[in-house]
Amino acid sequence: MLVLVVGGARAGKSRFAQSLAHRLGGDRVSFIATAEPLDEEMKERIRRHQQERPPGWETLEAPLEVPQALGQARHGVVLLDCLTLWVSNLLLAGRAVEGEVERLLEVAGRSGKTLIAVSNEVGMGLVPENPLGRRYRDLLGAANQRLAQEAQEVYLLVAGLSLRLK
Repeated sequence: MLVLVVGGARAGKSRFAQSLAHRLGGDRVSFIATAEPLDEEMKERIRRHQQERPPGWETLEAPLEVPQALGQARHGVVLLDCLTLWVSNLLLAGRAVEGEVERLLEVAGRSGKTLIAVSNEVGMGLVPENPLGRRYRDLLGAANQRLAQEAQEVYLLVAGLSLRLK
């Protein structure tokens, strides 16, 4: 099963996805983290996210190789947090985002695991002023659409409230 949790920044996506993962897998959840601690602020964000997760969850650090991490995950429920940073990491590394998203969907389909993917909806704000920003917005929007198309459940989070879209 594939579940997409999408919404704006600080909308409650991670908390909602963690609650869903815990309901489905209890302490047998694999967490795929895509953030990298490249500065002090991000280190603090990562630390807070780690504290919010149950201590028994398996954590796989995968800033680029998310499909591989999904294949290696030990548990039947896998939480990917987040697609937003993964797409950014792929873009900045010069990787083909569309191809990597398709690879993720292929691995997810073969795995028999429940994948809960968290992503930002970045298309509801201002148009980015530079080409890289516009390219990123377009790639993430396409990735979100692709996952939503394949997902059995899609949730939109706004102000800490969830709305089931699919």
